[in-house]
Formats: sequence, C-alpha cells, structure tokens
Amino acid sequence: MYAIVKSGGKQLIVEKGSVAVVEKVDAPVGETVNLPALLVADGDNVVTGAAAADATVTATVVEHFLGAKQMVFKFKKRKGYKRTKGHRQPQTALLITDIVLGAVKKAAPKKAAAEKPTAAEKPAAAEKPTPAVEEAAAPKPAAEKKPAAAPKPAAEKKPAAEKKPAAPKKPAAPKAETAAGDAATTKKPAARKTAAPKADEAEAPKE
Repeated sequence: MYAIVKSGGKQLIVEKGSVAVVEKVDAPVGETVNLPALLVADGDNVVTGAAAADATVTATVVEHFLGAKQMVFKFKKRKGYKRTKGHRQPQTALLITDIVLGAVKKAAPKKAAAEKPTAAEKPAAAEKPTPAVEEAAAPKPAAEKKPAAAPKPAAEKKPAAEKKPAAPKKPAAPKAETAAGDAATTKKPAARKTAAPKADEAEAPKE
C-alpha cells in the first residue's frame, strides 16, 4: 500500500516504514503528525478525491536539519557589480508509521414511503360521455351534392380591325433665299498681288 501526500506545497509518494523529507514542520522531534492524502492505492483498489481525504497517513518527526547549500550569484554587466551568497533550506525528516484507508461511507437507505395506489391500480371510474363527444361520435348525414353548373359557351372572337393606310407625307416647303443670304454665302475671289520688282533688275541699264 502506498499513498500520495501533500506537504509544504509539494507532493510525494510514501509507504509504511519509509522516511520522507519535507519542508520544515512546526513540531518537535518525536511528535506524531498527520499528512493530508490525495491518493491511496492498495493493490487494485485505488481511492482518490473525497474518499482519499478520509484516509489517514501518520508520521513521526525524526529530525530537523538544513538542506544542501545552494549558491546565489548576482551581477550586473558593465557595472562592476557581483554578489555571491549561499542558502540552506530548513527541512524535516518524517518516518511514515501507518497508512489507514478510511471506510467508505454508504448512504443510508431511505425509508420506504407508504405505498400509495398508482393511477394504473386505481379502478377506472365509469366515464360519462359529454354532449360534445356524443355529437362527434354520432354519424353525420351525407350532404347532398349540388348539380354541376352548365359549361359557359366560349366567347366568339372579334375580327381584328383593319389597319388604315398611312397618309402620304407632304413635301417640305423650299426655304426662301434672300439676297442678303446669297451675298453672305457667295465668296468673292481673292485679289492677286503683283510681286515687287527686285532691286537688281531695277538698277540694271536697259540695252
């Protein structure tokens, strides 16, 4: 049988007769302490949760001592700062004396209530048919079928109205040309300019 217990914020597996090293426990040497169990296993029987909380793990304080020294080194680069210190954590050795698995509490059976006849056992009262049910059960006379209406004669189609021939278009009236308009539209021929005689030809004597 073994158990998983919690002490000092840590969990560890313990067995009967083993020595467990835990964080310092405030109890003198030789005193008996109880450790909270998280899991208890006895062969194939494994108990966890609320059932494991009922288990009892008993241990005896053997001694108090300081753990191995741990070096603490601090420095700041480019500042010339260096500090070295040592630390030894206080611890306690416990001898596990007994592991007892608490009895599983079974819920007490509820007292059987006085048996009352169920709806099935009660004698069915003679049901009186209501008037509405009687009317629904009574067969209704078949409604007389109305004679089918005579089919309406198909409406005669009216002949399509003949299209009237389009009226001939009238020729457009010629626009009245005014003398002022003719004068504006007709362009006069541009006058030709005579080229000026060259200076050499003018000065040259005639033979």
